[in-house]
Amino acid sequence: MAFIDELELHIKAGKGGDGVIRFRREKFRPKGGPAGGNGGKGGDVYVEAVRDSALLSKYKFKKDFAAENGTHGGSNSLYGKNGEDLVIAMPIGVVVTRNSNGERFELLEEGEKVLILKGGNGGLGNEHFKSSTNRTPKEHTKGKQGEESKFKFELRLIADAGFVGFPNAGKSSLLNALTNANSKVASYSFTTVSPHLGDLYGYILADIPGLIEGASEGKGLGHQFLRHISRTKLLLHCISLESEDVALAYETIRKELDNYSKRLDDKQEVIILTKTDTTTPEEVNKAKEALKSYGREVFSVSVYDDESIKTLSDSLIKTMSSM
Repeated sequence: MAFIDELELHIKAGKGGDGVIRFRREKFRPKGGPAGGNGGKGGDVYVEAVRDSALLSKYKFKKDFAAENGTHGGSNSLYGKNGEDLVIAMPIGVVVTRNSNGERFELLEEGEKVLILKGGNGGLGNEHFKSSTNRTPKEHTKGKQGEESKFKFELRLIADAGFVGFPNAGKSSLLNALTNANSKVASYSFTTVSPHLGDLYGYILADIPGLIEGASEGKGLGHQFLRHISRTKLLLHCISLESEDVALAYETIRKELDNYSKRLDDKQEVIILTKTDTTTPEEVNKAKEALKSYGREVFSVSVYDDESIKTLSDSLIKTMSSM
């Protein structure tokens, strides 16, 4: 199933049940008085955060949701049954926007549950209108409609670390080498067109589509990438040693990150030189020297070199455990 990180759903809370007009008909009491019950309340609608980043994909073909309506009141002063509340599961990290009024909030903790629409109140039966001057009321009210709106759901992944860099910087291959992920790998740009997650001894690494110059202005996959990386704790900045100028490659991506959000500049970051198997040890050392002035820890790895992957893995675990 294709990964989906944003969608729009039409959601409706339940309608309240109608109040009714009824009169008691008991033996020896032909005028037993009003006995019409109130209608039940319509169901409310909640969204609840669960640990399933692919959950939005399950709603691809179901765009309308509705809570249960309350039932009508009954005879003998019986109230109608309240409608069942509707709880819509959403992945942790989703941003919810109510189109009708622009209200916006985020689900950041597993199990977090937020009321988004209120069900309509039930109508009043004729018993409610009984008074000393109105012994046989024939009034009743209908149940109220529940709230209704379209909502936009936008997922921003929450991961411990996220890969940044140009397309073909080796991010997907590195994720696969570090974790048990099966991120797609190929020799053309934008192999990764949707986020992939991997588990590194309990720490979540996110492989998200690569950046190009101008991404912060929406070019390429633009904000589709950047909104995800904004939630990661640690940036893993991958630079391919096939690059002609590793310092320029680093500065170009940093510029896009800074243009998108200054908060990204505050995140901890390590630089990973990838594809060491495509060059010489002398060129690797030269690249490290060119990046020294940025004050970041620099690693050099090849997915074909188990020792370099283990060194990186151990360091990342140590770094993330201290954050």
